[in-house]
Amino acid sequence: MALNLHALRLFAAVARHRSFSRAAEALRISQPAVSKTVREFEQQIGERLLERGIPGGVGLTAAGARLMQHANALFAAEAAAEEELAERRGLRTGSLSIGASTTIATYLLAPVLSAFHHSHPQVALALASANTADIVTRLLARELDVALVEGPVDDPAISVTPWRTDEMALIAAPFHRLAMAAPISPADLSTEVMLLREPGSGTREVVLDAMRRAGITPGQLLEIEGTETEKQLVASGFGVAIVSKAAARDQIALGRLQVVAVRGFSLHRILSRLDLPGRQPSAAAAAFGKLLDSHAEWSARRG
Repeated sequence: MALNLHALRLFAAVARHRSFSRAAEALRISQPAVSKTVREFEQQIGERLLERGIPGGVGLTAAGARLMQHANALFAAEAAAEEELAERRGLRTGSLSIGASTTIATYLLAPVLSAFHHSHPQVALALASANTADIVTRLLARELDVALVEGPVDDPAISVTPWRTDEMALIAAPFHRLAMAAPISPADLSTEVMLLREPGSGTREVVLDAMRRAGITPGQLLEIEGTETEKQLVASGFGVAIVSKAAARDQIALGRLQVVAVRGFSLHRILSRLDLPGRQPSAAAAAFGKLLDSHAEWSARRG
């Protein structure tokens, strides 16, 4: 029995998005068409592939999970063939999908993206900004050509390579009591509200580990989704936060935020590139990787 590849694509989209409606929206076709095609596909195969009506949307049956593995491999081979043809055209066409955790995407990638577009203006670029956990998920699904994260990743299916170092610091509003008393001791934070990124954020894991090692126990932890929201709250005088200096550079220069020195505390983290072992990078991904390396070397010299 020959598989209906169109139906396989629709099934895979529903599985990735965990929803018929979201898959239909991504594919720009109607939801009834997606539902009908997938239902007929299950009948053709003789197996139920999707669990419908479960919390969170749609899930995979055991048969569906196995078929999804084959689908990912098939679509990866198709993408590799397309990229090889693009390579033969000398990067005059093609696409590059980049995924980066929030701090990297927002504050560090702009010069690299600009340089790549200047050299290869015909390559279509897509940048996804998400927390580390989401970037890992999308890389494993082969939705990304390049993946960069700021948090630790421990997955045997992923190769982790250090990219560059990022300095982090405690920030407060200039009129905050801790800013006016700096340098402070870890004990000075025992009655303070510490703003912390959401679960799944690489910054969150790094900050929690650094605070444990430094003996910092804030009076209260408040979870915030997104570094920009953290900075706005801190600038208003509400709490303090430990963020990348690159993320706070503009507000520090404007005098809206201030770095607060903490005795015995310093934090440098490693930002990393993620790859799937054995996966051959496309010509566009390889060219982008060289620019990433050059940018890391320039940043290290700049200090």
